[in-house]
Amino acid sequence: QVQLVESGGGLVQAGGSLRLSCAASGSMGSVNTMGWYRQAPGKQRELVARINRSGHRIYADSVKGRFTISRDNAKNTVYLQMNSLNAEDTGVYYCAASRGTTFFDYWGQGTQVIVSS
Repeated sequence: QVQLVESGGGLVQAGGSLRLSCAASGSMGSVNTMGWYRQAPGKQRELVARINRSGHRIYADSVKGRFTISRDNAKNTVYLQMNSLNAEDTGVYYCAASRGTTFFDYWGQGTQVIVSS
């Protein structure tokens, strides 16, 4: 089992920045990929970014050039640096962990991000 705890969400003005953190614990030796998803009000959950153990990153088109995902394997922590935020970035952000690449086995409880315009 893997436990994930997100932090760093909050209210920010458009154009501002936030940094999300996800602290992982448990059987991290089985985890290859860490990711961030988000769910906006009335919309489906969508992938924001993911990073594998080797550091290969994938981003949603809507966040390329603005968001950066990184991970510290020694600390079992993954980060999401979000810059140039806009109202469309509002939602609940979830940290997720995968033993493979695209199917995420473990999820955090989520952290709210609200971008005011």
